Amino acid sequence: MTSIQLIIIVAAFFHLVVEILLKFLDLKNTLRLKEKQPEETVSLMNGDQWLKTSNYTIAKTKLSIFEDLFGFVLMIPIILFVFPWVFRTWSASSLNGVFSCAFISVAFLMVLQLPGLIFDWYKQFQLEERFGFNKSTLKLWVADKIKENILGLLLGILLFALIIWLFRELSNFSSYWWFFAFTAFFLLQLTLMVLWPKFILPLFNKLTPLDDGNLKSRLFSLGDRTGFAAKTIEVIDGSKRSGHSNAFFTGFGKFRRIVLYDTLIDQMEEEEIEAVLAHEIGHYKEGHIPKKLILSFLTGLFGFYAISICLEQSWLYSGLGLSESYVGSISVILIALILFVPNFTYWLTPISNIFSRKHEYEADRFAKNAMNTPTYLISALQKLYRENLSHPLPHPYLVFFHYSHPTFFDRKKALEKK
Repeated sequence: MTSIQLIIIVAAFFHLVVEILLKFLDLKNTLRLKEKQPEETVSLMNGDQWLKTSNYTIAKTKLSIFEDLFGFVLMIPIILFVFPWVFRTWSASSLNGVFSCAFISVAFLMVLQLPGLIFDWYKQFQLEERFGFNKSTLKLWVADKIKENILGLLLGILLFALIIWLFRELSNFSSYWWFFAFTAFFLLQLTLMVLWPKFILPLFNKLTPLDDGNLKSRLFSLGDRTGFAAKTIEVIDGSKRSGHSNAFFTGFGKFRRIVLYDTLIDQMEEEEIEAVLAHEIGHYKEGHIPKKLILSFLTGLFGFYAISICLEQSWLYSGLGLSESYVGSISVILIALILFVPNFTYWLTPISNIFSRKHEYEADRFAKNAMNTPTYLISALQKLYRENLSHPLPHPYLVFFHYSHPTFFDRKKALEKK
């Protein structure tokens, strides 16, 4: 075991310990509250709903803890043996072709994801089935996984090949190759964001224009008075896989689309759907999308700068169990970053979520003003919590560390402020 491998394993261990501690605290909190429903939640859900929500949260948390343990145990042989063995057996050094390196790298990542299929299957056909959410069939699930993996392989090879090619071409001319390479890579990502709802999403779900009627008129009227003009509002057939509900808009500029889950339309009144959409429009009007894109660009740029430094460190390659022939090979550095760096960036999660929760409050406030009342958004949130069996009183430490959205009662309190 090299010192680099030891550092990664130690970092992963501390990551695991904190994750399990947070989930254990939340599990203990849920079990305690399950015995006697808190008075404040009675207006949100009845006794039977509270019991079902508690049991759903307990089941998900236990499974998540087991996944974390499994992932850590699996990572040890990967870092010590599998990672170096793969790249000793199938060379992806700078002497190999661009697409050859890209294929080996992406195929390796996809093989590592195969054990996760067991957990995906269990979640869908055991856990979600037990609580009434699963609407998928085994045939549909298998078809989805096949399509996901084919798309993942093709797009992964495309993106990896682009990065490898840009590095090899640009590094011959400038030491700032990482800036130009990431800029080109980022622009491709933006292009894929635009193409995703038009060409990729329809491979999995059917999108149909919202039927003419009062709901459509209300939503277009909302868009007009909030300055969010959209050419179409579409309905996605999420109910063929799950009973969970949601709404979102995708793309940007003239390519943006409003998408509503059919389950959301079935579960909510028109005013509530309008309030949910007003919240989503709030993210756009408050500038959250460009802020996230700018942050993503800056962090990605820093990541590519870090890669440019790593490429020159022979001790890093040897520390990962690779021979000197790999020094200067970007593909293996990319793989190492994807697999192992999350154990170090994990500690930045609370910072990201603090800003995310702030954005949610701002979008809620926008929706409140757009609707001239907080009533409809509050009732919509109540239904989302009930229908999705979302626990309204998670442990505060878990909220601080992992929640990108404020809890229901925090949002309700903020909305009711004058």
